[in-house]
Amino acid sequence: MKRALSIFVVITIFISVFTSYNLLKGKESKDDNEKATNNKPITLTMYSQDPNGDEDGFQNPVAKEITKATGVTLKIRYPVGNVAEDISLMIASKEYPDLVFSKGEQLNQLVSASSLIDLTPLIDKFGPNIKKLYGNYMNRNKYSINDKSIYTLGSSAVTSGKLEPVMGFELQHAVVKELGYPKIETVKDFENAIFTYKQKHPTINGKKTIGLSLIASEWRWNIGIGNGAGFATGAPDDGNWYIDPVTFDAVYRFTRSSEKEYYRWLNHMNSINLIDPDSFVQKYDQYLAKIADGNVLGLIDAKWDYSGGENKLNVDKSYERTYGMYPVQLDKSTTSADFREYGYSGGWGFGITANSEHKEDAMKFIDWMSSDTAQILNNWGIEGINYKTINGKREITDEEWEKRNNDENYPRETGVGVYSYPFPSRGIGKKDSSGQFYIPSNAQNIMKNYNPVEKEVLSAYGKAMWRDFYPASKDLPASSWGMGFMINIPSDSDIALIMQKCTYVMEKGTIKAIMAKPSEFDGIWDNLMKELEENEVDKMNKHFTKLVKERVEMWK
Repeated sequence: MKRALSIFVVITIFISVFTSYNLLKGKESKDDNEKATNNKPITLTMYSQDPNGDEDGFQNPVAKEITKATGVTLKIRYPVGNVAEDISLMIASKEYPDLVFSKGEQLNQLVSASSLIDLTPLIDKFGPNIKKLYGNYMNRNKYSINDKSIYTLGSSAVTSGKLEPVMGFELQHAVVKELGYPKIETVKDFENAIFTYKQKHPTINGKKTIGLSLIASEWRWNIGIGNGAGFATGAPDDGNWYIDPVTFDAVYRFTRSSEKEYYRWLNHMNSINLIDPDSFVQKYDQYLAKIADGNVLGLIDAKWDYSGGENKLNVDKSYERTYGMYPVQLDKSTTSADFREYGYSGGWGFGITANSEHKEDAMKFIDWMSSDTAQILNNWGIEGINYKTINGKREITDEEWEKRNNDENYPRETGVGVYSYPFPSRGIGKKDSSGQFYIPSNAQNIMKNYNPVEKEVLSAYGKAMWRDFYPASKDLPASSWGMGFMINIPSDSDIALIMQKCTYVMEKGTIKAIMAKPSEFDGIWDNLMKELEENEVDKMNKHFTKLVKERVEMWK
């Protein structure tokens, strides 16, 4: 939006922004590059492929502070049905919002259709905070070695230091306590713990005890059924790829013999009635409700995926029914790679559409969202309400921590954490110029906020945090390509179509293999591998290997 501004208006803007800045930052150190984006209110429209918790139309307290500082109100639309259909309709009609957050195939389709602009010129002109936030990682926002435009920003945090595991095998604290805190290192250890406890306690709170419940609903198949096989066989989170850390050769993960043996184990678990029979038909809300009931002994899932059910247990003080997270492996020949260092992965994020009439305003808004002021607001909340500043240090009360950790409505009601994803964000463990963390989740706060039984279990195992069960980042090879699943695949390439076909084969096939009679497992698996071959999985591996090596070269 281009308009002439009188000197008087410019001075008025400066005074207004300076006042808003001080209200937000309090005694925090100033960043001279931080400024509001507009001299009058403006609404920017946005489509987000993932929901982020903005359920009240940008009306929560944090959103209002953002509007106060920038003049911007976001009008965010989320998928109602099929994401692919939404993006295809946008492209066909050429009717776009100002901003689009997309990932994977949908992002590649938008780039192919010239729906997103190259942000580089606008970043150079209006992006001092963006440049500061990304620093040496700015190069990783480029689309590919052949197209070095920056179409998107955000999605993954910059230089994120991980404090807690993301993926693992979860066991209720009641199980390990009763069994005398056994080692939970292999799938056999995990199985024995569930079997023994279930035999002793066929019911919990009047409901039939469930040994292991899995989630396979829609895209969550990737998390609940797919990722466990990679995790338990020492693979880092590269999605459905396994990438050799030395040669950078990539293969479709499920073709590895070790992953076949993981699914054989799940088949065995099903044959001895330790897997919840509803696992492959239940919806996500049903899955969370079961967890909240407290009668599910084990899970194989990501923390962010099952925490909604676990939070209810914490609120009810059913602490013994909450979960510990263990780096279980198929056998002792591998170790968990959950704490592998990825740096900033780039690849996915949100961009400005070619049809937007507010490109400069949108970029100025993104730049403000990258500022220290915005990072602190989005992660800590509003000073005097969500945190206090005492002797120059931000502090959160015990009562507020209780709400943050266990009240599922906290993000919606406060706005805290809602606008970190998918916008540009600092990683856990990063400090601002005052030496304080941008994100309040540091090791001390995490340990402080463990529930009483959690602390008891950790102490019995001689651990201070759940990460202490896992191999540390320093003991794992760092990734040279970020996260494999975030590597952009051109929508018109062979890989995109082959991947769709192979994913369809494995989504249906793994469930069939798990539910089959053990004597039928090998035959089913051999047929799955044959189907993958028929769908040109080898060709896909070669093409994706090329993309991995190109990314490594570009990132140098």
